[in-house]
Amino acid sequence: MKRYAMVIDQSRCIGCMACISACVQENKVPFENFRTRVLEITKGKFPKLRTELRAELCNHCDNPPCVDACPTGASYKRDDGIVLIDRNKCVGCKACIAACPYDARYINEEYGYADKCTFCEHRLKKGLEPACVATCIGKSRVFGDLNDKGSEVSRMLAENESRVMDKAAGTRPRVHYINRYPTKR
Repeated sequence: MKRYAMVIDQSRCIGCMACISACVQENKVPFENFRTRVLEITKGKFPKLRTELRAELCNHCDNPPCVDACPTGASYKRDDGIVLIDRNKCVGCKACIAACPYDARYINEEYGYADKCTFCEHRLKKGLEPACVATCIGKSRVFGDLNDKGSEVSRMLAENESRVMDKAAGTRPRVHYINRYPTKR
């Protein structure tokens, strides 16, 4: 059984936004919404400032609160860990949006259902990587199977200190962040 995850090496992100463009094109994301985004966060005080580029998307959590919050069963988690939305069951109530601690969902206003990153599961069926990974110029995003100890995601997590977003939320995210460059000056 596969257990999909993504590792984002923040030291390799150049802020080109190709991941966002690829996602929008691949998944026909409405203009005012996103399935993935890249935030520029600056910390510190002048002259000791540090800017971080942080890619954010659905974390495909092992313990997804969006699934528990969904009153119709439209939000569900597959055995491989990918969290999806059955558009035919979604009534657009926004309970899953409120439950997500990562602000990773939105309502597709044209069709009235909740939407989010799917790790491009339609591409995975064809043996392709998610569009954001395939187009990443800096090779910042890596996708693979955590159960395959030889996979690049498994290797990267074994060789690097990693973090997840909002660990205290208890969701056990499957999107991990590493930074191969030291952050201290």
